[in-house]
Amino acid sequence: MPYIERRGNKVRVKWWAGEYLDNGKKKYEFQSGFDDDDEAYNFGLDREYEVRHGTHIGRKRGDILMKDYTLPIWLPDQDLRPESVRGYRSTIRAQIDKQWGYRRVGEIDTPEYIAWKNQLNQKVEKGELSRTYVETILMIFGMLMADAVNRYKYRTDVPIPVAEPRRGKYVKKTRKKKRPIRTGVVYQLAVNAYMVWGFTGWVYIWHAAFAGNRPGEMYGLQKMYCPPAWPAADPDRDQRKESQERYGKMPAVRTEFQHQWLNGKPVLTAPKYDSHRSLVLPPFLHEMHCALAASHDSPWMFPAMNGGPLLKAAFERDYWHPIRDGGPERGSRKDFARPPIPAVEEFDGLAIYRLRHWMKECLDEDGHSEVAVETRMGHEIAGVKGLYGNLTPKMEADIVEAQQERWERFHQAAGGLWVPPFPTPLPVDQDVSGSTQVK
Repeated sequence: MPYIERRGNKVRVKWWAGEYLDNGKKKYEFQSGFDDDDEAYNFGLDREYEVRHGTHIGRKRGDILMKDYTLPIWLPDQDLRPESVRGYRSTIRAQIDKQWGYRRVGEIDTPEYIAWKNQLNQKVEKGELSRTYVETILMIFGMLMADAVNRYKYRTDVPIPVAEPRRGKYVKKTRKKKRPIRTGVVYQLAVNAYMVWGFTGWVYIWHAAFAGNRPGEMYGLQKMYCPPAWPAADPDRDQRKESQERYGKMPAVRTEFQHQWLNGKPVLTAPKYDSHRSLVLPPFLHEMHCALAASHDSPWMFPAMNGGPLLKAAFERDYWHPIRDGGPERGSRKDFARPPIPAVEEFDGLAIYRLRHWMKECLDEDGHSEVAVETRMGHEIAGVKGLYGNLTPKMEADIVEAQQERWERFHQAAGGLWVPPFPTPLPVDQDVSGSTQVK
């Protein structure tokens, strides 16, 4: 039972917190400042009720500040990929800790959360924040609060109200409209890439547009996983044997890694969603790969201009922006000179990821099955279709045929298009030589 005692003109109540000290004695908590004995006693009864029913939050646990919970405690306990950890840390620092950092985890209530959520939505309407970013902020905050209740016992409930059925008129979500992309636009990007990055840039654009790898996967693509070395050079014996049987006459690249920063160091990690996969190449792209592999000594398939890993380069600034937006003629040093580069207006403001989307559009346009398309994209198909679906050699052969036909049809229609000589070195002297495989 609670114990009350007078301290001057006020009343203090003590109750058992449901825990024991190291010496075996019961641990008590207290609350002061009551004017009435009954009020203090009833408060103690309520706390003991919470202890008996397992809903009591100890005062020390409930007093922890959000800034001492989010990054020091919560984030290290999450099983996330390096890129996700970096994104979560950035969002927590920029938004959640900025708003709630000096508030106690246990005292954040629903009205405060709703007011904060409305502020974020207003910033979306003003164009200050993107809708996707706000959804990410609220998702992370929701996970923080749920774990504070269920895992760490810092709270008794989640301050986020349960979603109710939609009310009012339907408002369609706005999405950025995609403009159709012609093969000629991709060709112009490839020509620009050649002027910026040499033959490596030329192949990089066509690979992104026809193989559809994610940027991180292309950063981590090694020559040993590309033709002509792969599949004979695959270090996994079982995978090597299976791949030699399947891709001996149908060249392919193996997506085994992506290159990411982890704790300030470049690290090869598994592809997003563990989407390890083999991507068949049409003949024109296979020839480019073989020529590129023979043109440099780097272990990376797409080395940076200095011959090192592309991950360490300022790709957006020094590669993609000049390729997409163009640039004036450059002189001075011989290895720095390049002709004027025209802007590709159809790609104005777009990320290089749009080439990956273009590949999917082309595959859909050619009538390939959902299993074939999504497997090439590195996606999983939900439900029964994903459970029983399987990418067959016939599906892969159909993709090769369709992509080669698209390439030849484009060149026949355009007539006399310029293509770079095979091969050509990178525009800057290379001073990098490495082992066969990057660890």
